Amino acid sequence: MPLTLNTRTADHDIDPIFLTRWSPRAFTGEEIPQEVLLSMFEAARWAPSASNIQPWRFVYARRGTPQWEPLFGALMDMNQAWVVNASVLAYVLSDRFRRKPGADPTPNRSHSFDTGAAWAYLALQAQHLGWAAHGMGGFHVDKAYEALGAPESDYRVEAAIAIGRPTEASVLPEAYRAREVPSGREPVESFVFEGRLGA
Repeated sequence: MPLTLNTRTADHDIDPIFLTRWSPRAFTGEEIPQEVLLSMFEAARWAPSASNIQPWRFVYARRGTPQWEPLFGALMDMNQAWVVNASVLAYVLSDRFRRKPGADPTPNRSHSFDTGAAWAYLALQAQHLGWAAHGMGGFHVDKAYEALGAPESDYRVEAAIAIGRPTEASVLPEAYRAREVPSGREPVESFVFEGRLGA
């Protein structure tokens, strides 16, 4: 039986959290307790990864701290307009290499894939706790590497993440208010194929 929540309808049976989780832009700006934030990173910790390498790295800053400005400054203007009310701004990076003691690093083909799983776990935990995490690709890559202190030869900056307590769209600049609704998805049949792509 189809499940409808948050203006979304699942065609197949899934846990309700997959429909209630979405990426709002309207945040209250309230401070997030450290134990709540660490709970989100704890969830990310348990994501699956190839050979259990765990290539994800998170760098975060709280709004109103000296660490905030460099991370915020790396965002594109269109995202700064609403991220300004987030409680935390984080970036997620992936280590491009497998690193084992006593051995030279070797390329890790699945570093981005595995790090995506960690981000998804964080986002679901945020939803579970009554907060929200909004991932975005709208940042200046060169500024992000500089702000994060990450060498591009070793790491890929995958995404920026705004974390905050969701609130009414009225706090947003007018241009963003109409977009403050959960988005739909293409049906399963459009991206799942048995035996061969496009079959």
